[in-house]
Amino acid sequence: MTVILLRHGRSVANARAQLAGRTPGIGLDETGRAQAAALVERLSACRDKIVAVARSPLQRCAETVAPLLASIDVPEIVVDDLVEVDYGEWTNQPIKDLLAQPLWKTVQQHPSAAVFPGGEGLAQVQNRAVAAIRRLDRELGGPDGDQIWVACSHGDVIKSVIADAMCSHLDSFQRIVVEPASMSVIQYHPTRPSVHTVNSTAVVAVPLPRPPKTEEAAAATNGHHADAIGGSTGSEILTGATEV
Repeated sequence: MTVILLRHGRSVANARAQLAGRTPGIGLDETGRAQAAALVERLSACRDKIVAVARSPLQRCAETVAPLLASIDVPEIVVDDLVEVDYGEWTNQPIKDLLAQPLWKTVQQHPSAAVFPGGEGLAQVQNRAVAAIRRLDRELGGPDGDQIWVACSHGDVIKSVIADAMCSHLDSFQRIVVEPASMSVIQYHPTRPSVHTVNSTAVVAVPLPRPPKTEEAAAATNGHHADAIGGSTGSEILTGATEV
């Protein structure tokens, strides 16, 4: 299966540089609504392969996927474990006011140790998000292996999932950039995931499954799967990806 990790469009809190967290009633601003509408065209070449759209329960994610869901007949799955970080006492604080907090340095340099006062730790966030993504990927899989599903969530949540797929420690996840309305593509294989796209704000490249190997091809690689040597034989059904 292939999952497209979609960050919600720009919210009113993003525009204010405010840490909204799980505050209810935080929707998309005008830019975010335009980004949500544009997703239909950005995914036009693979919409017929999308089997489900999962999302965080928060309003800004619901508003982001609404135009896409209106264009395809697939289930919408609300997943509590894809919700935004519980920032506790930091919730609704302006980012500029948080920069002086000692914890800010920990969040940036040693996030695996960061626990937000009255909230949750980033290590907890990664554990719940990765478990949810991997579980859904197994449950949504079909016999052909070329299905795609979309998971709409939040910046830190998506970054933690990408870090896991890259086999990168959580302490490096701040090196990953995930902008509003960006899409990142991960394909989960039986042996390990492969990350195909990160932070695309254009048309995203989605890999096709690898074709079955012939005996000659298997012999040519000494029986090793292309994954094992870092190769990829899958072609892509979308072009024009912008990876940042």
